[in-house]
Amino acid sequence: MTRVRVEELELHGHRVRYRIGGEGPAIVLIHGIAGSSSTWDAVLPQLARDHTVLAPDLLGHGESAKPRGDYSLGAYASGIRDLMVALGIERATFVGHSLGGGVAMQLAYQFPERLDRLVLVSSGGLGKEVHLMLRLVALPAAEYVMPLLVAEPLRNAGGAVAAFLGRLGLRAGDDLEEIAGGFASLGDVEARQAFVHTARSIIDIEGQRVSARDRLYLAAEVPTLLIWGERDPIIPAKHGREAQREIPHSRLELFPDAGHFPYKSDPQRFVDALSAFIEETEPADVDSEQLRDQLLTRAGR
Repeated sequence: MTRVRVEELELHGHRVRYRIGGEGPAIVLIHGIAGSSSTWDAVLPQLARDHTVLAPDLLGHGESAKPRGDYSLGAYASGIRDLMVALGIERATFVGHSLGGGVAMQLAYQFPERLDRLVLVSSGGLGKEVHLMLRLVALPAAEYVMPLLVAEPLRNAGGAVAAFLGRLGLRAGDDLEEIAGGFASLGDVEARQAFVHTARSIIDIEGQRVSARDRLYLAAEVPTLLIWGERDPIIPAKHGREAQREIPHSRLELFPDAGHFPYKSDPQRFVDALSAFIEETEPADVDSEQLRDQLLTRAGR
């Protein structure tokens, strides 16, 4: 199986850690909030057999730097574009999970010339509903409560973080394991600040406040695949169903026994679905005149 390397470089004075491997048409895998590129480990080697696969740790996450700065979707998209340029990757299929789905859509919107296809996995930015756990981060006192949840004594005392998340309704299995691991990664002040700034840029106490729904018609000429777990407790699968109806010619893959991390619950099915989608579709070719016509038609002009 193709070896995937862990490397890093400095961009704009900040360390960026990433996983990379393989040869062929590029796939960029973008993780969710409080996650890291390691979340893709179960699928990276197989995807790298036929593709160049790049999976960065977003700034503020994993082993990348955690500066005081901009943690908006636009800033993340620009950072991935810069990483692609630095590595000589001109175009890619963008695959985004959760927060990463919002980043992937922003990438496609800001830099359409770099987009081959768009794959949204349990994606944010397609509806208002989101789990209470993330809405609570919008509260003013969140910064003061979080250290109690991720403090070293608690993380080493019988899985207190996992127990807390279980009380919030997360089932045992991949969801609980991944999210507990994400919380446990927030042990230092810089990581917690980055997490809070990121969450508050897209979520408030009422739910998700950043939505791409009013622009989905622009994806009419972009090959788009949506993948969701039917039992997703974080972002409901109905967001995927509704988005599939609004994006012309898009595909929807529902994993009946999966939650928020379908690529971990059933990695082989995920690889098969993504590989078939890439093989059966042509890369996007976004035409500026066509884009203009779409915008003006929607504006009634």
